Amino acid sequence: MRGSKYIPSRLGNTFRNVQTDLLDGRIILFTGTSCQIAGLKGFLKRDYDNLICMDIICHGVPSPKVWFAYLEWLEKCHGAKVNDVDFRNKQDFGWREHIETFSFDNGKKVSAEIFKNLFYGHMILRPSCYVCPYKSIVHPGDITIGDYWGIEKAAPEFDDNKGVSIVLINTNSGEYIFNAIKNKVKWKATSIEDSMQMPLKEPFPKPIGREQFWNEYYVKDFGYIARKYGEIGIINKLKFRFGKIKRRLVKK
Repeated sequence: MRGSKYIPSRLGNTFRNVQTDLLDGRIILFTGTSCQIAGLKGFLKRDYDNLICMDIICHGVPSPKVWFAYLEWLEKCHGAKVNDVDFRNKQDFGWREHIETFSFDNGKKVSAEIFKNLFYGHMILRPSCYVCPYKSIVHPGDITIGDYWGIEKAAPEFDDNKGVSIVLINTNSGEYIFNAIKNKVKWKATSIEDSMQMPLKEPFPKPIGREQFWNEYYVKDFGYIARKYGEIGIINKLKFRFGKIKRRLVKK
């Protein structure tokens, strides 16, 4: 259950099951994206004292169609089935690098940045994500959690490149829960002004080339998509690295 997963979750009958358990008096912790929290509350149509909702700071929800096409392409390239995926291999590469690692049935391991680049290129996000009403500091969950981008400014003593979580307390219930566990975790109160990453401000805009991407996706093989948009070619890799260096220089 732990670890980042950059694909949509399957809700299935979860809302109905949550309702049944709530009516049976069980204490329920429901976690998901802000739109899923809002969807659950809309389904329930009333408040429950035994329901705790925790949403995540969401960059956007990528297409599962592209993800499964990527897996199929990897299995074809390496002649074996993928049996495990680490979407963000912090152990080998650290938190900031965001490199995905795949394990295969034949014992082989492969690390790449293809899906990360597709994801952060925003071409494969759902159309609704470009107009998401929850890209702000106002969230429907009692507690909101996410990667603490900007930790080097807000609390540099926490910055170990292993990942730090930001925790936003949104309701009295959220505050009560956090107070109950805060002595068991390492935490520090920080300024919201030092924590304003993009998903807390506004949605990412729809990329200009999105329609072209999908037109090509449906007629080209995935290797073409990986090279052009996933930046696995040498030229694209150099462009990507140069872009990162340029952004750092601009920040300085």
